[in-house]
Amino acid sequence: MSNQSWPGVSSLVLNEPLLWEKGRPGRVGVSLPESDVPAAPYEAEGMVRTDLNLPDLAELDVVRHYTRLSTWNFGVDTGMYPLGSCTMKYNPKINEKIATLPGFAGAHPLFPSEYSQGALRVLYETEQMLCAVTGLEACSLQPSAGAHGELTGIMLIQAWHRAQGNTRTKMLIPDTAHGTNPASAAMCGMEVVSIPSAPDGCVDLEALNAAMGPDVAGLMLTNPNTLGLFDRNIEDITRIVHEAGGLCYYDGANLNAVMGIVRPGDMGFDVVHLNLHKTFSTPHGGGGPGCGAVGCKSFLAPFLPGMIAAKNPDGPLAFEKPARSIGSVKAFHGNFLVVVKALAYILTLGREGIPEAARNAVLNANYMRAKLSDVYDMACPGLCMHEFVMDLGKLKHETRVTAMDVAKSLLDYGIHPPTMYFPLIVNEALMAEPTETEDRETLDEAIEVFHKIYRQAYENPQYLKESPHNTPIGRPDEVTAARKPVLCYRWESGES
Repeated sequence: MSNQSWPGVSSLVLNEPLLWEKGRPGRVGVSLPESDVPAAPYEAEGMVRTDLNLPDLAELDVVRHYTRLSTWNFGVDTGMYPLGSCTMKYNPKINEKIATLPGFAGAHPLFPSEYSQGALRVLYETEQMLCAVTGLEACSLQPSAGAHGELTGIMLIQAWHRAQGNTRTKMLIPDTAHGTNPASAAMCGMEVVSIPSAPDGCVDLEALNAAMGPDVAGLMLTNPNTLGLFDRNIEDITRIVHEAGGLCYYDGANLNAVMGIVRPGDMGFDVVHLNLHKTFSTPHGGGGPGCGAVGCKSFLAPFLPGMIAAKNPDGPLAFEKPARSIGSVKAFHGNFLVVVKALAYILTLGREGIPEAARNAVLNANYMRAKLSDVYDMACPGLCMHEFVMDLGKLKHETRVTAMDVAKSLLDYGIHPPTMYFPLIVNEALMAEPTETEDRETLDEAIEVFHKIYRQAYENPQYLKESPHNTPIGRPDEVTAARKPVLCYRWESGES
């Protein structure tokens, strides 16, 4: 398979100047008639900018510019996106269509509840269905993203301990947990204690027992973990924490593997956050416009944030503030239209479709893992859940080709790289999650590409180290870009 045979690759390289380079004095994008009413004086000195220095462009110039730039973007609608622990699966367009219905898109958060029964029913039914999927009793849809849901879950645990008169400062986190867990705990002022994995990739029970004490507030755990393994000792883990007086938090990043099959509440977890953009197929929000729903056992329900859609025995649905709420973590009820999309997805799949999607996700991951195991070393041999982790340490030792080189090479074939260098306990890690929405033909094409890259590592390693070759840019200085971002155009110098 040549690079150019992969769908969409030949169109990736486009030379596109800046709009300031395209502008020509006198060009306009819109022509307005002269005003037929007197101009009103505007006396707000300093409030009107006169130094915008915007380029003069025709409408066609602008449309073609941004249309061409849009072809550089990559997403789940463009090609395979096997980003491990992120579940980048296809978002059905019927969900988007439903969310644009006027009654949903035009809903205002300040409408009285008697005029918002349809929106309230969406929120209420989604809360109830998420409780059914997780095995928990109460749910808030207010958090706006995954890590935001994590933060909220830890705040619930802290609020409950305070209500009991406890002062507990430590949060236990396995080294195979989702990567944002330590940050969320630290943001709440908790001391993070890392729990190592046993040789089988699951939580080391001896280390867990040794870490328990009167200062432990709880445990944050991802199951399946970031090695793609379901912890067979999960009930023992939650029992150990509970016997020591702690609570158990479940990170729902990987729920896609088990949704409708096994429930966190049945495993012994007290609070869970769910990523609607992962498990329930709403678009990824780039860190904000999403929903990191938080569910909990009944004893934590009084502490839930925000407004909960609740049934009124004597009347219609209404918003209800929990009695001992930690307060609002976002304005109003969260990102409502995201919830609409998630509910559409849940109702489309139904009771039979949700577990079927999970089984297909596991099937696809194991198919791809088995097909690649002939040349790539796996971090954990044997069956996985929805994702698997390759260890490229041997490949690097023998060829100097790193996991980063392999990831960059995938871009030349129109495949988004898997998660790189995570989990940290795996040397030269690539974590791949093909999801349930990819067909066998796509998986086979990706497998062929991985094999080709492996052969190139031994035959022409320098070619891989210079990858990508067919993208708008090569390898940017990602560290400097993250630490010293340039977010605006500098007029004076004409440089960005």
